[in-house]
Parts: sequence; structure tokens; C-alpha cells
Amino acid sequence: MARDYDKEYRTYHGTEEQKTRRAARNKARRHLERKGRVRKGDGRDVDHKDRNPHNNSSANIRVRSRSANRGDNK
Repeated sequence: MARDYDKEYRTYHGTEEQKTRRAARNKARRHLERKGRVRKGDGRDVDHKDRNPHNNSSANIRVRSRSANRGDNK
């Protein structure tokens, strides 16, 4: 069965909560890009140590490989 991206956006990605979380993740990445710790297209993610995307303190964010960041649940 094909994936219904329109429905997925309406019911999950398009909700206000998810938009807010995405904006917080983007803000953290822009912050690290300005500091020169990460570049666009380098295959690395900005990781929130406490898993809270709203906590963008410098002590809470780090740069990790995409596979390491998306592969663990710690």
C-alpha cells in the first residue's frame, strides 16, 4: 500500500505541536551552523542530549553522525 503523505501531514506533521518542535530543531541547527560546528549537507545531526527539542542550551546540544543520532534511544 502506498504511503498517503497528505494524510500524514494533516494528522501529524502539520499539527501545531510538530511545527513548534521542528522550528526548535531548526533553531538549534542554525545556532551550531553560525558557530561553525556543523555545515549543511555534511551528514551530521544536531542532537539534544535530554531529548527535549525546546532545550537549546549549549550544554544540551551536540553534533553527532546521522546514524548515531537516529539509532539510539538514550
